[in-house]
Amino acid sequence: MASDLNASAARDGALANTQMGTSTVRVIAAASIGTVFEWYDFTLYGSLATVIASRFFAGVDPVTGFIFALLTFGVGFIMRPVGAVVFGRIGDKIGRKRTFLVTIVIMGLSTVGVGCLPGYASIGIAAPIVLIALRMLQGLALGGEYGGAATYVAEHSPARRRGFNTSWISATGTVGLLMSFAVVLAARALTGERFEAWGWRLPFIFSVLLLLISVLIRMRMEESPAFQALKSGNRLSRAPLTETFLDWTNVKRLLVALFAICGGMTCVYYTAVLLPTFFLTHTLKVEGAEANIVVTLATFACTPLFLVSGWLCDRFGRKPVLLASFLLTALTLFPIFHAMTRYANPALAQAQANVPVWIEADAHACSFMFNPTGSRKFTTSCDIARQALTEAGVSYETRDAAPGQQATVHIGDRSVRAFDATGLGAGDAKAQSAAFAASLRGALDLAGFPRSADPERFDKPKVFGLLVLLLALMTLALVPTAPALIEMFPTRIRYTSMSFPYHFASGWIGGLLPTFSFAISAQQGNIYFGLWYPLAWIVLSFVVALFFLRETKDVDLEAEF
Repeated sequence: MASDLNASAARDGALANTQMGTSTVRVIAAASIGTVFEWYDFTLYGSLATVIASRFFAGVDPVTGFIFALLTFGVGFIMRPVGAVVFGRIGDKIGRKRTFLVTIVIMGLSTVGVGCLPGYASIGIAAPIVLIALRMLQGLALGGEYGGAATYVAEHSPARRRGFNTSWISATGTVGLLMSFAVVLAARALTGERFEAWGWRLPFIFSVLLLLISVLIRMRMEESPAFQALKSGNRLSRAPLTETFLDWTNVKRLLVALFAICGGMTCVYYTAVLLPTFFLTHTLKVEGAEANIVVTLATFACTPLFLVSGWLCDRFGRKPVLLASFLLTALTLFPIFHAMTRYANPALAQAQANVPVWIEADAHACSFMFNPTGSRKFTTSCDIARQALTEAGVSYETRDAAPGQQATVHIGDRSVRAFDATGLGAGDAKAQSAAFAASLRGALDLAGFPRSADPERFDKPKVFGLLVLLLALMTLALVPTAPALIEMFPTRIRYTSMSFPYHFASGWIGGLLPTFSFAISAQQGNIYFGLWYPLAWIVLSFVVALFFLRETKDVDLEAEF
């Protein structure tokens, strides 16, 4: 045992000396450029979703086109676990360096391709089809990117610095976010009124510069020491997928990775990074630019905390830092979002507290309010009433009425009768919808429910502080994840095994979090109820990690296990 520890310490010492001489910065830069790309594309596509909808979904109505544009964005999340399997297998067979060189090229060319793709007016239905294909390629490549980058850095790092060194991969995401905002603003200034015609393409095409820099950096890098040792000893896995998914010992590791680490981590992550913008703009009716500025500043301010979290998980271990993040997030999640309402839209918070709102309706006429494709039509009076209140950001209760009774919205001592659109012609439905909307809005106005957040009462410093708290807890969950996953699996199948649970959780659990959260809130009539979705995953991960996750910070990455 002592000889093994001495040998491991000697390897760590030699590795640290080599890195400190020439390669640490280059190793981290080569790996982190993928995160820059990811955040650049993520922010770019989100901020230009409306323009993309008008260019590529012009054959449908604007609302449906916007929904399809958001779904096209979501395809990238869904393809992540597929990419993890495809490129993880390649990375475990031919090496980390060559594989994540391929993934960055695919990511870059796909992003540039969006900027060069003709719109619906030029090639018709082929435009959205090719756009979706490009987004699928981006998600596929991203599924292989993170695992390769994190593995590459960790396998170049001594045990005592793995957390800190891999934390740079997460920290550089802010670079991509800020770069995206800067390039979009520059393109708007440069093209002016022509931005929506063709200027929007420039930020996508600009990514070719990121691609060239990425390729130049990665081509100059050496393969990781751990992989080289396996290859020279002829110990590479002949079937990484079989060993990953059919070997029961490794399947147990995968289950622990998914339920103890990745499920909770990805919900903490998206609750801090993605959900606040939706909540501020969609629910609290804060002006989009105001919300984006506060979110961006909070993200920028928290960038150093990624490195602090890396140091903490090297100092105290991966498990204690993860458990602290899960516990603190679980305890503060609801209070933070309640406080966000008070400070971002105090008039709404006051009205919610003082004026009861409920819908009196036949329970059989109330549907499940989940509409991910935008294709469902809600026509019963109950559904129309619930949809209208949800769009207004108003919490409400649903109370049973006599069978067949038209739904009635009660706002304090005022009542508004909803209408049933089932079987109505388009003209009649539109007229009744307009009349109901006007009556409902008038009643809400009289009860003190604001149409939008008052910019003068938007307490930016306090909202900023709440976002910083959320983001700080996020770094405590995200940063230990990479080294914990890397140290959990043997070198011969590490790329595949650590990539799959990470991207399965990111794509299917976290990527769809806003959709599920808002659907749950709409169904229950409570603007905060959707937080139970991430909270359930966070609590589950805390319990599983507490009992089944073992500490790995001093594991020898080259050891067979």
